Amino acid sequence: MPRHSSQRRAFISLVTVGLLSLGLAGCKRAVKFQGNDIGGTHLGHDMAMVDSTGTLRTLADYKGKVLVVYFGYTHCPDVCPTAMAELAQTMKLLKDDARKVQVIMITVDPQRDTGAIMASYVKAFNPSFVGLTGSPDQLRKTAQSFKVYYAKAPGGTPDTYAMDHSAFFYILDQTGEARVLLDGNAQAKVIASDIRQLL
Repeated sequence: MPRHSSQRRAFISLVTVGLLSLGLAGCKRAVKFQGNDIGGTHLGHDMAMVDSTGTLRTLADYKGKVLVVYFGYTHCPDVCPTAMAELAQTMKLLKDDARKVQVIMITVDPQRDTGAIMASYVKAFNPSFVGLTGSPDQLRKTAQSFKVYYAKAPGGTPDTYAMDHSAFFYILDQTGEARVLLDGNAQAKVIASDIRQLL
C-alpha cells in the first residue's frame, strides 16, 4: 500500500508540473500594439550615423534598450517639434521605465544640422534624447534602411530651404529589431502603451 501511495504521489506531482507548464505557456503575454506591427521587417539594421562627439552609432550601441527613432530636422517649423514634445511627454508617462528607453532623432538635413546643433535641439526636449547626423551618404543608407523618404524643398534663398520627409515613430525592441510603426502625430499615451509592450 505505501508503495502504491508513493507512486500515486509521484504521478500527481508529474501531472501538476505538466499542467503548470501548460498554464504558464498559455499565460504568455500576447503583444497587441496600437501602432502597426512591423516585426520581421528588420527595418533600421543598417543605421550608421554620427553623434555629437563624432562617434559612429549603430543599433548595436543601444542594445538592451527599447529604441524610438524619429527622422526630422531642427529647422522644421511644426511637425518635428510637436513630435519631439510628444516623445518628451511619453518619457514622463513611462516614469521609472523611461530609463529603459532611448529616443533618437536622426536629421534629414545634415547640411545644416551638425552634431552639436542636434544635441542641443533634442536635449531641449529631454536630456536623455540623442541626436544623430552624418554625411549625405550615411543618411541615404540609414534612411533606406528605415524606408524613410526625404527631399529638399527649395525656399526663397539657398539657405532657407525646407525638407520634405516622412514622419513616423519607429519602435525597436531591446535586441534592435523593429517592432512598431506609429504615425508621427501619435499621442504620448499611445507611444507609451506600445513601448510598455516591449519592456
